[in-house]
Amino acid sequence: MKSQLLDLQKYLGENNYDIAYISDPTDIDYFTGFYSDPIERILALLVFPDKDPFIFAPQLEVESVKKAGWDKDVFGYLDNEDAFKLIAGHILDVTKSAPKVWASEKDNLSVQKLEAIKQNFPDAEFPGNLSRYMEKARLIKTPEEIKLLEAAGDEADYAFTVGFNAIKEGRTEQEVVAEIEYAMMKKGVMHMSFDTIVQAGENAANPHGGPEKNPIHKDELVLFDLGTVHQRYISDASRTVAFGKPSDKALDIYKVDLEAQYAAMDAAKPGITAAELDKVARDVIDKAGYGEYFIHRLGHGIGTSEHEFPSIMEGNDLVLEPGMCFSIEPGIYIPHVAGVRIEDCVHITENGNEPFTHTSKELKYID
Repeated sequence: MKSQLLDLQKYLGENNYDIAYISDPTDIDYFTGFYSDPIERILALLVFPDKDPFIFAPQLEVESVKKAGWDKDVFGYLDNEDAFKLIAGHILDVTKSAPKVWASEKDNLSVQKLEAIKQNFPDAEFPGNLSRYMEKARLIKTPEEIKLLEAAGDEADYAFTVGFNAIKEGRTEQEVVAEIEYAMMKKGVMHMSFDTIVQAGENAANPHGGPEKNPIHKDELVLFDLGTVHQRYISDASRTVAFGKPSDKALDIYKVDLEAQYAAMDAAKPGITAAELDKVARDVIDKAGYGEYFIHRLGHGIGTSEHEFPSIMEGNDLVLEPGMCFSIEPGIYIPHVAGVRIEDCVHITENGNEPFTHTSKELKYID
């Protein structure tokens, strides 16, 4: 078994859990090497403190589980079968008596699935949240994981080059996105880590907006936020470029945001807390008078999920350590004026950090 599973079994034993029900596809992948999004079907990993685990999956996934290298039991079910009744039977075959104390990912387990478990095990208790265990388990990336994140970062750098070259007068944000994603597919990158974002001018002032049928015009800033999936590990990066000659106000916003990003990059090293790092960037933006327009945390963890633990934000006193991977992405969004975000994901080293993306952050002017 993978060392991660052995660690989980030890955790279950030390904390008097009888069983762990794991249903987050990313967590299942972490423990087993098998990834699939079951959509509405049931996919679960059942782990016991002192007995072999098993995977329960849709019948159509059973061979894929084995192909992924899983060498323990895998049980399938058909769409017309009662999945949780079957799971209960397999559990009792292993435990010989009904497990009472369950560990589960409360951030992922739906009420419907919880009720289905309790229907089959009426005395089941769910005292703890395995989601917090998973956050800590996945917090420090291995050298092998960092290499995969670096490869995903290289792909993101290529996507930026394609996107910058696709900017033309009158071309829409959505058309630029299409150019990027088509080019990535031709390169063999079949999945972006999230919906690619291209926003121009005032549209970029909506930080959770997306590309629209909005023509890109001269003298605007254009914001790109994108990432790719490389062997299940992802990239996430943002750049903002100038198409023509944007207003002095827009250029000042860019200058301040870049200063904040550089300051945070310089400060990100072992020993500083997540809250202190957030404050480094926020202080730069506050001092310039744009504090009210920096309306999100400085960063989020990254790995096989786009948003992982930890959050780089006020109130988080987690001390940064080597191997932690997260984004540094200050943003300034002024409605009806412009929006700027500059982002790199980094991994903490012994005395600093290294970014996964290397596209220049000095303002690029596109004619």
